[in-house]
Amino acid sequence: MPFNTELTRALGIRVPVVQGGMQWVGYAELASAVSNAGGLGILTALTQPTPEDLRKEIRRCRTMTKFPFGVNLTLLPAMVPPDYAAYAQVIIDEGIRIVETAGNSPGPVIKQLKTVNTIILHKCTTIRHAQSAVKLGVDFLSIDGFECAGHVGETDITNLILLSRARQSLGVPFIASGGFADGQGLAAALALGACGINMGTRFMCTVEAPIHQNIKQAIVDAQETDTELVLRRWKNTSRLFANKAAKDAVKIEKESATGKFEEVAPYVSGKRGRQVFINGDKDFGVWTAGQVIGLIHDIPTCEELVSRIETEAVGAMKQSQNLFIEDGQVAKSKL
Repeated sequence: MPFNTELTRALGIRVPVVQGGMQWVGYAELASAVSNAGGLGILTALTQPTPEDLRKEIRRCRTMTKFPFGVNLTLLPAMVPPDYAAYAQVIIDEGIRIVETAGNSPGPVIKQLKTVNTIILHKCTTIRHAQSAVKLGVDFLSIDGFECAGHVGETDITNLILLSRARQSLGVPFIASGGFADGQGLAAALALGACGINMGTRFMCTVEAPIHQNIKQAIVDAQETDTELVLRRWKNTSRLFANKAAKDAVKIEKESATGKFEEVAPYVSGKRGRQVFINGDKDFGVWTAGQVIGLIHDIPTCEELVSRIETEAVGAMKQSQNLFIEDGQVAKSKL
C-alpha cells in the first residue's frame, strides 16, 4: 500500500481520495464504485427526499460495496429547512461512522454525530471557518478553494494559498478540495500539507456517475474558463457550468435595478438543474461544475480513475525526489 496518510489510516481506505457529496449525483451507484476502487465514496443525504429514504439508500449501498463509505450532510439556508437532526439520526442508526458536513451552523449536528464517535470531515472555504470547526471537534477539515464547484464562499482564495494557510494554522489534519482531477494534483496537495484530496466534478465524469451521458460529454468538451459565478450579489456565490441558464442569471443579476432575488430565482431553480442530469439538456437549468473541467478529457470507470490517480501520484512523488541530490553527490546528466 503506497499511501500511509492520516486520512487512509483513519478511514481504512487505500488511496487518499474522497468523492465529495454532490446533490443529485451522490447515489449508491457512484459512492459504492468509488469505495470499491480504493477511495471513499459518499452518499448525499439531502438528495434523498426523507430521512427514511436515506436509510434505504444506505442499505442499498451496503449491498454494492464491502468497503467504507460515508454520508454528506450539508446545512444551507432554506425557507423550510430539512429535519437535519432526523437525517443525522438515520446516519447514526445505520452505523455510518464517516460523515462529510458543510454549510452554516453545523454545531448541533456535529454534536449529535459525535455521540457515537463519528469521524467528521467538515468542508470550509476560509481559515476562519475552519478554526471554528476545530472548536466543534471535527476530525478532518476539507479545505475548499475558490476553484471548486458549487458554493465557493465570498473570499476568492485559491487552494495554493488556502492549503498553505491550513498547514500553518490548523491543529487538525485536512484534505484539499477544489481543482483536483489527477495524481499530480494529489501529489501537490500532499506536498502542501494535506493528507488527501476531495473530488466532485471529476467523479461526475465517470461511467458510474448517475447522470446523463450528454452532461459527462459536456464536461469533457469544456475548458477551465467555462464556469460562471452566480448569486454573488446576494453573497451566496456558486460556481456553475457556463450554460445558457447560468449566463442569463448573471445578466439579470448584474442589470437588475431592484436587486430582488425573485428576478433571478427561476433561472437558478434546483428542480430544473436536477432535470439536466436526467434529460441530458445541458442548458435546461443550472448545474455545478468546477474550473477543473479543463483538466477532464475522458469518462473512465471509478476503478480506472482511482488506479490512474494512484499511479500518477506515486510517479510524481518519485520524480520530485529525483530533483535534488545529497551534498557530495554528482548530478548525472541525461544528455
